Amino acid sequence: MHYVYLLKSNKIGTKYIGCTKNLKNRMLMHNSDKVSSTKNQGPWKLLYYEAFLSQYDAFDRERELKNNYTKKRHLLERLKNSL
Repeated sequence: MHYVYLLKSNKIGTKYIGCTKNLKNRMLMHNSDKVSSTKNQGPWKLLYYEAFLSQYDAFDRERELKNNYTKKRHLLERLKNSL
């Protein structure tokens, strides 16, 4: 499985969208400051994820959420009570 996920920093409130094959390990990396794009901003909370059988589908979805403001806003709106 491949996952697209949404994190929120408990420290500063920023959100991060990423993609991984091992979600549990990736969360450990984010919270251990081993990911340069999220370093020193944790701890991170997993808010949402989507699972894909295809790595290519997962990367396409990640790119879609990162680069399409409307789709990202729609996802955040769906999660408004979780944010």
